Amino acid sequence: FLFSDVLALPIFKQEDSSLPPENETKHPPFQYVMCAATSPAVKLYDETLTYLNQGQSYEIRMLDNRKAGDIPEINGKLVKSIIRVVFHDRRLQYTEHQQLEGWKWNRPGDRLLDLDIPMSVGVIDIKTNPSQLNAVEFLWDPTKCTSAFIQVHCISTEFTPRKHGGEKGVPFRIQVDTFKQTENGEYTDHLHSASCQIKVFKPKGADRKQKTDREKMEKRTAHEKEKYQPSYDTTILTEMRLEPIIEDAVEHEQKKSSKRTLPADYGDSLAKRGSCSPWPDTPTTFVNNSPTPAPAFTSAQHNTYSVPDSNSSSPNHQGDGTSQGSGDQLHPSATIQETQQWLLKHRFSTYTRLFSNFSGADLLKLTREDLVQICGPADGIRLYNALKSRSVRPRLTIYVCQEPLRSIQLERQDAGNGDSSNGAIYVYHAIYLEEMAASEVTRKLALAFNIPLHQINQVYRQGPTGIHILVSDQMVQNFQDESCFLFTTIKAENGEGFHIILK
Repeated sequence: FLFSDVLALPIFKQEDSSLPPENETKHPPFQYVMCAATSPAVKLYDETLTYLNQGQSYEIRMLDNRKAGDIPEINGKLVKSIIRVVFHDRRLQYTEHQQLEGWKWNRPGDRLLDLDIPMSVGVIDIKTNPSQLNAVEFLWDPTKCTSAFIQVHCISTEFTPRKHGGEKGVPFRIQVDTFKQTENGEYTDHLHSASCQIKVFKPKGADRKQKTDREKMEKRTAHEKEKYQPSYDTTILTEMRLEPIIEDAVEHEQKKSSKRTLPADYGDSLAKRGSCSPWPDTPTTFVNNSPTPAPAFTSAQHNTYSVPDSNSSSPNHQGDGTSQGSGDQLHPSATIQETQQWLLKHRFSTYTRLFSNFSGADLLKLTREDLVQICGPADGIRLYNALKSRSVRPRLTIYVCQEPLRSIQLERQDAGNGDSSNGAIYVYHAIYLEEMAASEVTRKLALAFNIPLHQINQVYRQGPTGIHILVSDQMVQNFQDESCFLFTTIKAENGEGFHIILK
């Protein structure tokens, strides 16, 4: 391989005369060069954009860029690199897991990223994880010529909402993370990361797009052309620097809404989530079962908690016999761990990693629009309603009181004239019906009055002339809302259990 012409190419945003001399800048230990031309229609100080054809093999050259004496511990040793295709837009990064799951559902058996093994040179111990369709990993020797040929199978328009046709495709990133071996033999010590922006088209679509961009640039005046980058034959993956990305993200979020205050640790949260797309929710464990932790710029480890089963999202649901109320509401004083447990309990496990640094107060500060943008319309509205404790109104409410064997006399004082009088007070229980079925009435009566359910044989309603009418589903559906009933219990004829009579 002849790399001299590649290394002489300028790296975007690094040709500024105001930069300090080369010996004062941080020298990246590796350089990754993809053999695909950059677009000529990119402004001078913007990041390069490269068009790729779906399924076509593209070479990524892995170059040892160390100076003499840099990282001597890897001399004569192999390093591990993980190549991933991830989302460029932060909006899609928030929902990466759902996006990839949707793609997997529509393309069963396919991978987003593959390594063309026959064409690759110098790569060793290649591994792919069936649960990570967008990543491949391998070992390589920095002192030898190494080239990895990748194939991207997802196209940019597959992640664009379908509206009227001709939708603009979303950009992806090709990201390479390199690790060295630790003392225990595992490749978990992060060395370097770099990435570049791409768009993927159907076969031959990238060539047509490149031609279209070139023709547009030819029509521009010489003065206008000076504002754009030239097209290079190769694409250099640029080193990922986290700090400016975090600052830009925080500034962008503040500009979106000047009426709200971002959580104090919003920048720290971004730092832990990462400058590029988050790692998938599934554990990063490859065939050799060696753990591959995310580098410093990726998301925090996904914590798991034991979650009690929840039978209903309605606070009025009484079927499971658990008390609902303050325990189901997230309080501003909730710690980070309590917030994680609340998210898991309310079926928001997909977003526990995203909100891994959020306390109760941080989460409650987010507006409905924020949550819809982060979680999507369906989950965003559901999370907003859960945070605001919006309960589902029952279909029917009835009030029931057990007729006492002996009236309880309580003294009540008349506030108007000061006279006291004795009267019997019947205490009613509210029964909230959602299924509108006779079995639901029986079940919730037993629950409200601590009656063993298996001992209730039948539920009757007392009709005209004292007749007993069997309570059926149709009768329940014709109950008037907020009807009041007294009920008594009578033993069954066979002596086993009893009947309930509603009056």
